[in-house]
Amino acid sequence: MVQRLHLRNHSKFPTKSNKFVIKHIPGGKLHMQSIKKKVSGPRTPRYLGHQRLAGVKALRPVDATAAPKRRKTVSRAYGGVLTHTQVRERVIRAFLIEEQKIVKRVLRKGKH
Repeated sequence: MVQRLHLRNHSKFPTKSNKFVIKHIPGGKLHMQSIKKKVSGPRTPRYLGHQRLAGVKALRPVDATAAPKRRKTVSRAYGGVLTHTQVRERVIRAFLIEEQKIVKRVLRKGKH
């Protein structure tokens, strides 16, 4: 006869956050173990492609608060928010805009 398992939880319904797996424990007994939700991990904003950030741990909110800062960021400008290519594009764009302003100023001086 199969051992009966008692659900030690407030909710008996198999919702997204209430999943269990049956484990064998020493003594030939069965035990219900709750499963945590899978984590997708931090991503860039949706309007910037919604890409996964490399070098940043995928953590549940409670685990993220306990984790050290070095697990949640990358030591770079916009680290933990944008990917390295997006930061590079921003730097290049800013540089080219400044260059364009200088060129306009020089051309204006040349006319007079």
